[in-house]
Amino acid sequence: MQAFHLPPSTIEAFQRDGAVCIRQLFSADEVALLERGIEHNLAGPSERAKVASQADDPGWFFEDFCNWQDNPDYRRFIFNSRVGHVASQLMQSDNVRLYHDHLLVKEPNTRQATPWHQDQPYYNVEGQQNCSMWMPVDPVVRASTLEFVAGSHRGPWLMPRTFLDNQAKWFPEGSLADLPDIEADRSAFNILGWALEPGDAVFFHMLTLHASGGVGGDRRRRAFSLRFLGDDMRHAPRPWRTSPEFPGLATALPAGAPMEHELFPYLWTCQGK
Repeated sequence: MQAFHLPPSTIEAFQRDGAVCIRQLFSADEVALLERGIEHNLAGPSERAKVASQADDPGWFFEDFCNWQDNPDYRRFIFNSRVGHVASQLMQSDNVRLYHDHLLVKEPNTRQATPWHQDQPYYNVEGQQNCSMWMPVDPVVRASTLEFVAGSHRGPWLMPRTFLDNQAKWFPEGSLADLPDIEADRSAFNILGWALEPGDAVFFHMLTLHASGGVGGDRRRRAFSLRFLGDDMRHAPRPWRTSPEFPGLATALPAGAPMEHELFPYLWTCQGK
């Protein structure tokens, strides 16, 4: 794992806004490595893979999760790049564990938008020291990039719903407040977003509200995301199926336990190892 020291202003922006863009964090060779891993993943999806677009969508939105153990190019990227040290600084955590990987591919002409949501309510973890990385291997125009509501990582938790039919399949209906209608009045929110080139990456807190649009007919948007856990993150078993699911973890780790399990290896420690 490589060291890479961020300027204080980037760390401050992440703590303040819950999302930052870091330009050209990864080399052309690292992007090519990840692109090979993505194409390998697309050629052999896992049992966790799903199509997240409607049947009548002229494009195709594909997602897959938790493939780092079976994808050697993913492993090389995750464990040999500078991403662990970057996450450590943004989270202000001495130690960084990998939570999971997430592939998101929108093929040309995909209309399906990714609606506004927070990630953490879908998960089986609690705590504040966390972050996610989202990086494309294709150029992403501003209209198709991830957008974030600055400061929303400070809470509260909002109701997670299914993306295609808006159902509450996680927390019981009424137990969390619903999301505000951001698209009804975008000017009421401080919305951040950046056009991206291969090598660029955005990092965001798991509670930061975010969304993205579809892609045009001449655009392919292959993006790879990683989730990171810091020192205060704890296991929060749920009575429902989380997204992603970690079968058997509830019997291995009690509620409130640190995420000390082989599924969540260290990417960075305070010793830089």
